[in-house]
Amino acid sequence: MKPVRLPAAATNALPRMALLALALLYILPGLIGRDPWKNEDATSFGIMWTMAHGNLADWLTPNVAGLPLPAESPLAYWFGAICIQLFGWLLGDPLAARVSTIGCFLVGSLSIWYTTYLLGRRPEAQPLKLAFGGQPEPKDFGRTLADGAFLIYLGFLGLLLHSHETSPKTLQIALVAYAMYGAARVFDAHRVRHALGLGLALGMLVLTYGWLLPVGVLLALVLLTALRKDGRAAALVLGLALPLALLICAAWLLALHTLIPSEAAGQFELWMSWNTYQLNVPTLATLAFLGKYGVWFAWPAWPFAGWALYAWRRQLGSLHIALPLAFLIPITLLVLMNIHREEGMLLPLLPALAILAAFGLPTMKRGAINAVDWFSVMTLTTSAAFIWIGWIAKETGWPAQIARNAYKLAPGFKPGFAWISLAIAIAATIAWIVVVHWRISRRPSVLWRAVVLSSGGVILCWVLLMTLWLPWVNYGKSYAGVAEQIESKLGSVKQCVQTNVGPAQRASFAYFGNVRFADEHGQRCDYLLLQDDISNQDAALMLRQYPGAWRMVWEGRRPSDRDERFRLYRRSKD
Repeated sequence: MKPVRLPAAATNALPRMALLALALLYILPGLIGRDPWKNEDATSFGIMWTMAHGNLADWLTPNVAGLPLPAESPLAYWFGAICIQLFGWLLGDPLAARVSTIGCFLVGSLSIWYTTYLLGRRPEAQPLKLAFGGQPEPKDFGRTLADGAFLIYLGFLGLLLHSHETSPKTLQIALVAYAMYGAARVFDAHRVRHALGLGLALGMLVLTYGWLLPVGVLLALVLLTALRKDGRAAALVLGLALPLALLICAAWLLALHTLIPSEAAGQFELWMSWNTYQLNVPTLATLAFLGKYGVWFAWPAWPFAGWALYAWRRQLGSLHIALPLAFLIPITLLVLMNIHREEGMLLPLLPALAILAAFGLPTMKRGAINAVDWFSVMTLTTSAAFIWIGWIAKETGWPAQIARNAYKLAPGFKPGFAWISLAIAIAATIAWIVVVHWRISRRPSVLWRAVVLSSGGVILCWVLLMTLWLPWVNYGKSYAGVAEQIESKLGSVKQCVQTNVGPAQRASFAYFGNVRFADEHGQRCDYLLLQDDISNQDAALMLRQYPGAWRMVWEGRRPSDRDERFRLYRRSKD
């Protein structure tokens, strides 16, 4: 027996313009008005920037200003480099690269919406018919569930920062969502073009973040076709989707071997090694990692997704439950087999969780929904209040202790007042108050009411951080200041620089400081830039690795980083 019984009044959908406004309000703050930030954001931008201003070899073998990164798959960087070439003259290279991030987010969110809509209008997902009629129409029910999945996707705490980074992960999650859409179309309509779309998504996933995830998903889909005894879907997956995915991978390998034959073998071998290195036996440590980080990373979806599995336990073979599980199970196994234990590994889980959680919305008890709502209101409103109080302290000096803590974390930061940012923050806060009042006073019966406060509160906090606090955050995470200091010591003539800095720092120094780094063939340079820890008192020990006599001409670091240190040396004349 189906667990859903609903009147048509519960399936009022959100206006299309409201969905678009929420999407833009979510994705634009945090992309505009900042530098590439340390670690993955700056590294990915560096690869894109090197491609956009480099030669064919740079496009086929990802590198940062000459530093090879053979484990990286190239597709996401191609999109970013193309955006730099198209829009860099107008927006500047960092913001132009983030145009691809916006595109990935829109593809991912639209795919989640349409996948949920397709699954939600299927006969087996429909609510029970009421005795005197009045149940929702299939399309209305599907559209309301799709709105709920979209809101859940926006409310993921783990997605918030990663979706605003210049990173292959943004493309990976978009392609996972699009692969779910393609699979839903294959099972629903059995059309050739949908199988080709699924194959395109799987092939692009290989060129985005390796072959493990698409292989796991493909095996799960084949198993699903067998369990459902759907021979037409199996023929489309194995006869069209799989060959197209292999063809895409083969085209990339052929381009490597044809255009750069001297480097192709080594590049492919290292790339394969990076993929297979992630395959290990699951351990208690990886299980503990999934439990520890998954609780907050997948909030607010996992309570609804867990309830959906319980409520639909007698219909687990129905496509609206089985298809999300076909993605969720293999990706979870890959997380458990990966010993790296990095938060970004959990991102591919989110599309399937959002869709599965949407089907838990109509089955949740009112008391459970109210509990989630009150938790969201209390937690996120308190967080927003602290963001406002901290900003007031930073700008005015009161409360004094909070102001001191803010400037202690970013010594040397000079506050600046921007009326546009303040106006956006005030408008977002007022909108939040209106939404909370609407939800509490009117107690609407629509399905997506259960997640509107979670999503709205997350968006509010992000907008406040990326308007009121963006200059402070950017000051602490950018290497632009250090790059300018290095450039001033090198002079107007571009000097060759040997270095041991990491890819994020290398990208920032090359872009902001116009530093020309030595190539990988042992080029002799007159300058040496070393990166180490401030606790290292024996600088001479590191210098022994670089033959010659060196004289230090500069030492510095980011003011907000108490550990990292950079030292610039000049070669003494013989």
